Amino acid sequence: MTQELISHMLGVRREGITDAARKLQHAGLIEYHRGHITLLDRQRLEDKVCECYKVVKKEYDRLLPDLIAT
Repeated sequence: MTQELISHMLGVRREGITDAARKLQHAGLIEYHRGHITLLDRQRLEDKVCECYKVVKKEYDRLLPDLIAT
């Protein structure tokens, strides 16, 4: 997944994605190399995001229960 694609999906400038990815990588939460994102610490990443993530995830899990990874 490229930074360009992420920026289009979120409706933000690519530079903003670059900056965010750099900060998350520096914090040890992700690794980002040539279009590949690896989560290193999901719990810490979830703790850093706004409360809207939990609201969206709860609704996603409710609507699409069969797609939840175990």
